[in-house]
Amino acid sequence: MTETLTSAPEHGHATFLFSELALDLDNLKADIAFLGIPYGYPYTIRNVSNDQSNGPTAVRQASDRVSRSLERYDFDIGGPLFDDRPIRMVDCGDVVGEMHNPASHARRAEEAMRKIVASGAMPLVIGGDHAIPIPVLKALDGEGPLVLVQIDAHIDWRDDVGGVREGLSSPIRRASEMAHVTDIFQIGIRSQGSARRADVEAAQAYGANIVTAYELHDVGMDAILARIPDNARYYITIDADGLDPSIMPAVEGPAPGGVTFHQARKLIHGLVGKGRVVGMDIVEITPSRDVNRISAITAGRLFLNLIGAAVRAGYFDK
Repeated sequence: MTETLTSAPEHGHATFLFSELALDLDNLKADIAFLGIPYGYPYTIRNVSNDQSNGPTAVRQASDRVSRSLERYDFDIGGPLFDDRPIRMVDCGDVVGEMHNPASHARRAEEAMRKIVASGAMPLVIGGDHAIPIPVLKALDGEGPLVLVQIDAHIDWRDDVGGVREGLSSPIRRASEMAHVTDIFQIGIRSQGSARRADVEAAQAYGANIVTAYELHDVGMDAILARIPDNARYYITIDADGLDPSIMPAVEGPAPGGVTFHQARKLIHGLVGKGRVVGMDIVEITPSRDVNRISAITAGRLFLNLIGAAVRAGYFDK
């Protein structure tokens, strides 16, 4: 798989949470697999070369503040991360970019995801822009039916932008067309993004459950969790700008009033308890705009909470 994957830069923490590097996806043996996808299907060369493509490296390099040491007690999850279980977590590096052939790059991302899923590992994906859930969700076509749960400031329902239908403004529109995605919850929506009135109407016509940030703050995450079907299989996609910029400043479009860390953590733990989370991505971190690495740390802590909750729910028990 060396033609598809590359390792993280050899400075700082080269892998997420000090995990083993595993680039051979054809022979992958893991319970949890971390994968970087630096960009999805770009609109222009800017989407290839912009700073969001450094998001995977930034989150890896924040590992020492996401967890000081994996055997220490963590109050977010009620004990050490793996709870004394023989859990194997690996870092699969980053999908190699191909700026002159975006369709090929998207296929590489889907191929890598399919091999991770086939191995039985839970994929944790870090971007990169918000186009990356499209190849990720394509690769999960055998894992459905899926309830897609999104944290975002924007609904991402553009049918196309400049003729590109799989770009960063369209992932939820494309997900709605996938037979294995049966329900969509969009949480934290606020402010203004690329959506026009027609795009909002298309989301409503589909039956997307759009939860504004203000409704969330008024009723609380427990009430939103109660609306999400029980005993289902869930995929979580988190756009960094869905979180409040006080904890996630490293975004291109900060908007006040976003989802808090407490609310996002409660959502993750709640979904793990309601059914089975099959994977999660976090996208659109712009490292050069970070403050004291808090955005990268926050992203890493959300992944850690999913891992810790899944471990305690028996996801990886043999």
